[in-house]
Amino acid sequence: MPGLQVLHPSHDNSFMILLRNFLILSIFSLSWSCSVQSEGDPPITIKVVVVAMFEIGEVEGDRPGEFQYWVERLPLDETLEFPQGYSPLRLNREKGILGVTTGIGTQFSTATIMGLGMDPRFDLSEAYWLIAGIAGGDPEDTSPADAVWTDWAIDGDIGHEIDPREAPEDWPTGYIPFRNKSPYQLPLPVEDQHWGVRYKLNPDLLRWAYSLTKDIELTSDDGSENLRKKFKDFAGAQHPSRVQIGGHIAAATYWHGALLNDWANGWVDYWTEGQSNYFTSAMEETGSLQSLTRLDKAGKADLNRVLSLRGVTNYTRPIDSVSAYESLKGETVGHYSAYIPTMENVYRTGSVVVDAILENWEKYKDSIPSAE
Repeated sequence: MPGLQVLHPSHDNSFMILLRNFLILSIFSLSWSCSVQSEGDPPITIKVVVVAMFEIGEVEGDRPGEFQYWVERLPLDETLEFPQGYSPLRLNREKGILGVTTGIGTQFSTATIMGLGMDPRFDLSEAYWLIAGIAGGDPEDTSPADAVWTDWAIDGDIGHEIDPREAPEDWPTGYIPFRNKSPYQLPLPVEDQHWGVRYKLNPDLLRWAYSLTKDIELTSDDGSENLRKKFKDFAGAQHPSRVQIGGHIAAATYWHGALLNDWANGWVDYWTEGQSNYFTSAMEETGSLQSLTRLDKAGKADLNRVLSLRGVTNYTRPIDSVSAYESLKGETVGHYSAYIPTMENVYRTGSVVVDAILENWEKYKDSIPSAE
């Protein structure tokens, strides 16, 4: 056929060389791209799992979500497919650090962490888990861009609920502890292992992490300072950004307002029997901790090696002169008042703990650290 040249191997030995080289390169490329474990290979020993909840846009090189600084700076330079989870995993194979993004909400975090824990590619039995993300804060206790280590994580969804307009007039809320009959009724209901209402994180590990990070200099910006000025009547909002310890509420419902902020304080106080105070609110911790509880029972994770760190990007209630609705619609994910410095402070604080674990791995793989 005019204009068409057909290469025939018997006529051109260079074709065979070209074909051979192409096949070799193709096989090499396939082997390189399939960085997951082959069947029969030993699992990768993971020392630290960094758990983020969301990312904005790309995982590198643009406006950061919760995962980006960890990926760029640790770095987590290897991408692994994770079809049973929310998005691909990131790995630093040499350091033994694995990064995962769960997706927003307790249903996503539960599924993703369970999927990771059951993944045969990894040995997570001695791994430390750092849940690291942003949160709303109580202005009575937190300042913009604070980094708050969680002592107790309390579920804000499990319970009974009556619309407050239909509740008895003397009730402070229409929300009732599961299997009780009135708000904050004592004694506490007898907990069933399947509820997952409250989780007390390992206090020794928590105090160790806090002792390492309590004097870190945190950053701020104009957005943070403007938020402080708006909340000038709230003592907690006035101090410079710092590292703290406090209670956390996790609820799939993105609640907001002064009345619900009061409920959050009462709910944390109730379920911790006065041992903690509400500081931060987000949407995932109790889902992640429920999966880790089950994985601990299966010998695939150690619940005593879990830390939660949340940075305060905004507040869970407005100032008195602004309605809850106006306050809620005024800020969106990725553009909260203290968003960028909070992302920086969470990484700055959490990475100190990650580095300490890695530097002392021969000790900490067998013995969980505690404050002296």
